[in-house]
Amino acid sequence: MGEDIQFIIDTTKEAMENAIKHLEKQLSNIRAGKATPSMLGSVMVDYYGSQTPLSQVANVNTPDGRTITVQPWEKTMLQEIERGIMLANLGFNPMNNGESIIINVPALTEERRINLVKQVKAEAEDAKVGVRNARKEANNEIKNLDDASEDAQKNAELDIQTLTDSYVKKIDDTTSIKEKEIMTI
Repeated sequence: MGEDIQFIIDTTKEAMENAIKHLEKQLSNIRAGKATPSMLGSVMVDYYGSQTPLSQVANVNTPDGRTITVQPWEKTMLQEIERGIMLANLGFNPMNNGESIIINVPALTEERRINLVKQVKAEAEDAKVGVRNARKEANNEIKNLDDASEDAQKNAELDIQTLTDSYVKKIDDTTSIKEKEIMTI
């Protein structure tokens, strides 16, 4: 019986951890002003008929804080890479110089920063919903345990709530750091 409750708690913790990982991945795609190769992480390129991540067909570098360079491994891929960047709708204007693609990352306007913070808050709320859903699922599973005493069920529910509170705090902390990063000029 104790193993059942421990299994539910472990499974819930894993689900909550996945919500945090997903949030961190989503936040890494929200740019805070400084150019990084991860800004192009969502770009897919048509590589001989199949959609392939940009990182698998080119080398992506940031020579400085405002520039991203994309050096394809095959020169014939330049147009496809350019098209992929445009289709990703990241707000970048790629320049093709015949050898590589250069992207100048514009400085963020105040309005854009505010919109990015709203986006960060929306992602945080999604993560919190994921954590709360994991809590709800766990509590339902605990209630459905036939061989667990009422005290054991209550204690398990309290453990799940403590876990939920700690993950919501992690989400708030992560979000707060990202917001500061975006609003810092």
